[in-house]
Amino acid sequence: MSYLLTAPLLIPFISAAAMLLGGWGRRLNVAAGGLHLAAGIWLVRAVWTDGVQVVQIGDWAAPFGISLVADMLSALMVLVTGMVGLAAAVYSLGMPDRLRERLHFYPMMQVLLGGVTGAFLTGDLFNLYVWFEVLLIASFVLLVLGNGREQIRGALTYVLVNLVASLCFLAAIGLTYGMAGTLNMADLSLRLAAYPEPGLVVMVSVLFLTAFGIKAALFPLYFWLPASYHTPPVVVSAVFAGLLTKVGVYALIRAFTLLFPLEGTPLQPVLLALSGLTMLFGVLGAVAQSDVRRILSFHVISQIGYMVMGLALYTPLALVGAVFYVVHHIIVKTNLFLVAGAAARINGSFELAEMGGVYRSRPWLAALFVIPAFSLAGFPPLSGFWAKFILIRAGLETGSYPIVAAALVAGLLTLLSMTKIW
Repeated sequence: MSYLLTAPLLIPFISAAAMLLGGWGRRLNVAAGGLHLAAGIWLVRAVWTDGVQVVQIGDWAAPFGISLVADMLSALMVLVTGMVGLAAAVYSLGMPDRLRERLHFYPMMQVLLGGVTGAFLTGDLFNLYVWFEVLLIASFVLLVLGNGREQIRGALTYVLVNLVASLCFLAAIGLTYGMAGTLNMADLSLRLAAYPEPGLVVMVSVLFLTAFGIKAALFPLYFWLPASYHTPPVVVSAVFAGLLTKVGVYALIRAFTLLFPLEGTPLQPVLLALSGLTMLFGVLGAVAQSDVRRILSFHVISQIGYMVMGLALYTPLALVGAVFYVVHHIIVKTNLFLVAGAAARINGSFELAEMGGVYRSRPWLAALFVIPAFSLAGFPPLSGFWAKFILIRAGLETGSYPIVAAALVAGLLTLLSMTKIW
């Protein structure tokens, strides 16, 4: 039964191969999205009823073989990945761009979803690095398909900065293996806790923080995101905004709860300060924009700050808030990009000055925008309100008043920019 754990991983790659070899595209893309979502639902149910699911690929025992592990966190992330994949596949049915279809747009989307799923399910640091590289390759291809000048410029910024993150990650992996003699995360959690030189452990954790901080678009390493996310077709931007930075946040949560517990370390106040700066710089960038995709891209950065705030506070309530915020943001942000794309097709532009009249001509589309927009801003009783409420309560309980103030200010400015779009 545990081998069904591989289903969410195999479905996108088998589908991508079938598309490349058989020439099928749109319909198979939708079918693959549906199967991926079904596999995610099964995985959540299996973890809920039977506990953590583990499979050793090729029957090589841990820590020597490749381990796939699903606890409730990774199962939830696979589930929402399936939701985003299916939504993007259905949305792509109305995409008029035949050039990108001929350039294997659909197989690359499936490879991207497979890379995201692999990152969520791996139990090994080196394989996490491999899945990050799969993500980087697939996302770079999707960024440059169409060969627009702005796309190429944004893609170059994206890939160069992420290559720096990959080098930091690889260096951290090498040092970790030299220290502990293993890269299996469960094994590492025991060996690093007993390592006799804590200063070296802190140094390695800083490398991991740098690598994952770049992937997550954490301040001050976020500049690659607004330079690239607005350049590809909106369905690609939606998948990127929904999933890619969350893989970085997921890696941060895994690393700094399982491998390098934050509580009482010098990194905890640093990470808390970075989370506040990420919120504020991201939302200020959004307020200054007049292009809908740029506004939403800067909001991706701002909302990452809330997720990292939960990790940095490091209480059980705060960590629950961080995970809830990740799931909430994936769904809300994907919706906002897709609705923005639909509005732009009606008006022919993403510039606010040229996008008026949607409420009068398409009231249902306006409703589809206002629900996730107000959820992003934290209006009750929507999911964004509860996510922010949990984090602010956790901040107040620990006496972290500056980060609570930053979260409240960022929420008000988020409401301002959403109102500007409305």
